[in-house]
Amino acid sequence: MHTRKIGPFEVSALGLGCMNLSHAYGTPPEPAVAAGLLLQALELGYTFFDTAALYGFGANETLVGNTLKDRRSEFVLASKCGMQGVDGKRVIDGCPETIKQTCEDSLRRLQTDVIDLYYLHRWDKTVPIEDSVGGLADLVKAGKIKAIGLSETSSATIRKAHAVHPITAVQTEYSLWTRNPEYGVLETCRELGIGFVAFSPVARGFLCGGVRDVEKLVPRDLRRNMPRFQPPNLEANLRLLDGFAALAREADCTMAQLALAWVLAQGDDIVPIPGTANGQHMAENAAAGDLTVSADVLARAGALINADTVH
Repeated sequence: MHTRKIGPFEVSALGLGCMNLSHAYGTPPEPAVAAGLLLQALELGYTFFDTAALYGFGANETLVGNTLKDRRSEFVLASKCGMQGVDGKRVIDGCPETIKQTCEDSLRRLQTDVIDLYYLHRWDKTVPIEDSVGGLADLVKAGKIKAIGLSETSSATIRKAHAVHPITAVQTEYSLWTRNPEYGVLETCRELGIGFVAFSPVARGFLCGGVRDVEKLVPRDLRRNMPRFQPPNLEANLRLLDGFAALAREADCTMAQLALAWVLAQGDDIVPIPGTANGQHMAENAAAGDLTVSADVLARAGALINADTVH
């Protein structure tokens, strides 16, 4: 797989979002199966693995640590703090003391001495962003983390944070059907020399063509509560897929690969991190990192599916 730069790190053009293996999309795979998928990812050329304290309330970091501790030198490790499980509930806490304790817990679960890229998962608006980033800066000084990232923050917040300590990466949802970063965040990142990491680049599976009936999703699948997957919006959005499938056939690739190729084409400073619990899909995604899709097809894909056409 081709590589890209995120700050000081050279990573595979596509990273692996590990969340699906422990969190959010119903019953996760058995640990042995999930471990096999992580090892498969390494063999496919993924060198950028993304996890978080929140995912499975620590279970995902434990999975990554147990599976990859002996191959730690082969990949760049990203995790997140500031949003974690407390007594079975999701809690956002950006206090420097909490951030530092979360990091210690994550290092233990990940079975590593240092986390390469450590994001503030969400900005706790009861705590000045400068204070939260100051806590992360202390972790850099202590050698616990190498670089600081932010997740789901505005341009103004990015600037405030960057003034305290250089921000290496910003992670936000970005795909053909989610264009929020285009309203200032991407521009700010490029102005400040910050890399951009795109999560959910295949629209939580929608752009793969496999989500056509929300009632068929398992009970704990988070997409059940997302308006785009509910009627009447879903029916309207599904009407976009026939044209998208035709474009994928024209490009001689799958729909998922076309969706990833579009994100990759938005800039060399963007690294998408699709997640999956399916080994075949993981290999399919990896192949998208080396595809050549014409600018015309990519432009037509963007004109077909965008903020104005999606319900």
